[in-house]
Amino acid sequence: MASVSHAAPARPGSPRWRRGEGLRALLWLSPWLVGVSVFFVYPLLATVYFSFHRYDLFTLEFAGLDNYRYLLKDPRVVTSAKNTLWLVAFMVPAQVLFSLAVAQLVTMLKAGVGLFRTIFYLPTLVPAVAGTVTFVFLMNPATGPWNQFLAVFGITGPDWFGDPAWSKPSLTLLALWGCGNTMVIFLAALLDVPKHLYEAAAIDGAGAWRRFRSVTLPMISPVLMFSAVTGVIYALQYFTQAMIASRVASGATDSAGSNFIPGYPDESLLTLPQWLFHVGFRDYSMGYACVLALLLFGTSMIFTLVLLRQFRRAEESS
Repeated sequence: MASVSHAAPARPGSPRWRRGEGLRALLWLSPWLVGVSVFFVYPLLATVYFSFHRYDLFTLEFAGLDNYRYLLKDPRVVTSAKNTLWLVAFMVPAQVLFSLAVAQLVTMLKAGVGLFRTIFYLPTLVPAVAGTVTFVFLMNPATGPWNQFLAVFGITGPDWFGDPAWSKPSLTLLALWGCGNTMVIFLAALLDVPKHLYEAAAIDGAGAWRRFRSVTLPMISPVLMFSAVTGVIYALQYFTQAMIASRVASGATDSAGSNFIPGYPDESLLTLPQWLFHVGFRDYSMGYACVLALLLFGTSMIFTLVLLRQFRRAEESS
């Protein structure tokens, strides 16, 4: 009768046991590893590779650092970078503060909370293109109702999307109009703050501003960090609303052969993603577009890391 031998189970901590645990960990992580490799690592490496080439979707020619040298001479890169940074510096803080203020106001209402919340959330349900077209028509200085409303009070409204001085503030107003998602997130965070903390602060004689600064802000700081980081990333990738507003305000069409360059008026609405799109899919300079994409990626990483570090310092000091 043949004898059957059974392998002894590996003892915890032995090299065989650790090898088995490592293989199981890799098995569980494999979906994430495949996703990161396919959708992040490979596109990033391909972008770096094509950035050293002249590539128009049909021919590929090694160009060395020519695309990077041209980046330093391209005046529209400077213009689009300035416009994008303006949106980061002004539009993002305005949207975060306005959303927080609306959410705080909703928590203080005694009646009509659902109606008020619906009014502010409703614009987020409108598609970005339709919402932008509607907003530009509403702000039209000749036919839009907004300037006519201001005229009732003797105020002459500006040419919102036709004046370079007012175009970016107008985009900021458009962003505030669609702040419903951020408002709902802040509202959930504010309602989650324990009531007994406010009661204890009130007993200690803290006023409304003191309670907000010492109780509310520390308790919702993770939500603030999330809103700020996602807002900055969104502003750095700002594309659709600026492109549509430029086209509608200028009256340009996207017909075949059109030589329209985004950014009307006077390139004041030209953002870095728009210039990247124009270079890559209008001029078919894919190699140079890859350089712009790497510039955008690096800028996003720097802003995100700086914000995370600042929030971590603020949490440690509080």
